[in-house]
Amino acid sequence: MNRVVAPSSVAAPVGPYSHGIVSSGAGTWLHIAGQVGVDASGTLRAGFEAQARQAWENLVAVLSAVGMDVSHLVKVTTYLVAAGDLAKLGPVRAGFLGSARPASTLVVVAALARPDWLFEVDAVAFRPA
Repeated sequence: MNRVVAPSSVAAPVGPYSHGIVSSGAGTWLHIAGQVGVDASGTLRAGFEAQARQAWENLVAVLSAVGMDVSHLVKVTTYLVAAGDLAKLGPVRAGFLGSARPASTLVVVAALARPDWLFEVDAVAFRPA
């Protein structure tokens, strides 16, 4: 079972995430590699929002392939190459997460593996047995 950890001694999250998730009991772990804005045909989407949306679609597809959904996410790490894109990320992320609140880290980096990639997201999910 996944349980949100929200100690009163820590400030409330500033976005749609949890400070921690405890996963206990028997179950299945899924570690999802970094997903970028490339669709199934290998085409890179144009612009930050389109790349972010495609990367999240890819992440959800990996979850779905093993019978999971965003409610099973326990940790998400997001990488941006431009801090100015943060405001655009919120609505995209919220559209995919809904009420799910995985633990989350956001990192602004100098570059990703390819210079035309503007966004990447990886995750860990757990589904109780």
